[in-house]
Amino acid sequence: MLSSPAWLTLEVKYPDRATAFYEAFLELDIVSEGPDEAVLAAGDTELRLRAPGTVPRGGLHTHYALTIPEREYDDWYDRLDERFDLVEHTFGDARSLYFYDPEGNCVELGERAIDGTGVTGLFELVLEAEELSSAMEFYTTLGFEVVDDGRDEGRVRLSTGELDLELWSPRLGIADARGGVHVDFGVVADDPKSTAKEVADDALAVTSVDDGVRIRDPDGHYLTLVSAQVAAGVGAAD
Repeated sequence: MLSSPAWLTLEVKYPDRATAFYEAFLELDIVSEGPDEAVLAAGDTELRLRAPGTVPRGGLHTHYALTIPEREYDDWYDRLDERFDLVEHTFGDARSLYFYDPEGNCVELGERAIDGTGVTGLFELVLEAEELSSAMEFYTTLGFEVVDDGRDEGRVRLSTGELDLELWSPRLGIADARGGVHVDFGVVADDPKSTAKEVADDALAVTSVDDGVRIRDPDGHYLTLVSAQVAAGVGAAD
């Protein structure tokens, strides 16, 4: 069984500059910082900013969504509207605002009826997929549940209940967002090894790593399954 996101990695030219951006505009705390990678805390999820060079690489032009408390939404909108050309969209009763970071990633802040302050976590990630039906089958075999089958429109939405995963054909979405390519992300699993075995025949690679089990899906995205115990240590300072 899959549950919450553990991390999302973005590829950036200069981690120090990207860190300054996310610290200033999203008020994310720095967990660690080095010449090739910086890690920030987006609530319970790590946002990893990685320079080109290592494999897995971080995602390019990735669209992802972070939660903020609904009582803070207007303040976030007013503050960011001073600097960015914001796009706003409403899903039922919930509002989301969209803007771009300096690397071309489309960041969404979505209001939720939650406690806490500031960014509280990652709730949506969009991956570009060459063939939606096979990608959907791959992720449902892993344990994601289809909640919106929009293959006729070039998109499929799946969920663990704590993380929504959108699979998009190459296309432009709201705010001209695009699905990320070669995205590296982590998700908590009850039994990482057994879960990974379910897709071993269809994955490009399945590898045991220090964090858990890393899977490379047919589109080249890297998903690492981690235990809850490992995830609890994610973000801890050295």
